[in-house]
Amino acid sequence: MSIEESSYQIIRSKRKTISIEVTPELNVVVRAPRWVAKRDIRYFVDEKEGWIQKTIARLEKEREAAKDLPDAPLTGKELEELTLRARDIFPERVKHYAPMVGVTYGKITIRHQKTRWGSCSAKGNLNFNCLLLLAPPEVLDAIVVHELCHRKEMNHSERFYREVYRVYPDYDRWNRWLKGHGHLLRRRLG
Repeated sequence: MSIEESSYQIIRSKRKTISIEVTPELNVVVRAPRWVAKRDIRYFVDEKEGWIQKTIARLEKEREAAKDLPDAPLTGKELEELTLRARDIFPERVKHYAPMVGVTYGKITIRHQKTRWGSCSAKGNLNFNCLLLLAPPEVLDAIVVHELCHRKEMNHSERFYREVYRVYPDYDRWNRWLKGHGHLLRRRLG
């Protein structure tokens, strides 16, 4: 089965290579240099058809799994209860993973933000978004490990990610889940 030309969008720019992206909305976007012929783009898409179909199937499956996520805004009382639960759960998960990473940490703060899932200060203080409690527990653990690894590397270098994968090999899977569904969690803030 070949992908129809009308089923993907081409975006041309000053870039040097061709790339394909499947968005969370299941749109196929091809980014290409201005000088590449349309037939070459078509050939590239045909070559990547298997990957495109697999990615669409995975995203559809993730979408199906997320359809049960409630989307009504949290009431003030619900947000307060979620924050209180988070104050118990996050310290427990941090305490579990810190020895695996081989780091110490400072204060743990729970917030409810629309832009960040977690952060780590230079002093080792950790901040986490209480909305992570609405995601699968593996997502919460992925963020905890991510922030603890910043105690070793305050960047997103190859060394940083090597440490993340050493401690939490499934990191990509759950980070992808968060990228695909995080907007559903954030809209609960109203």
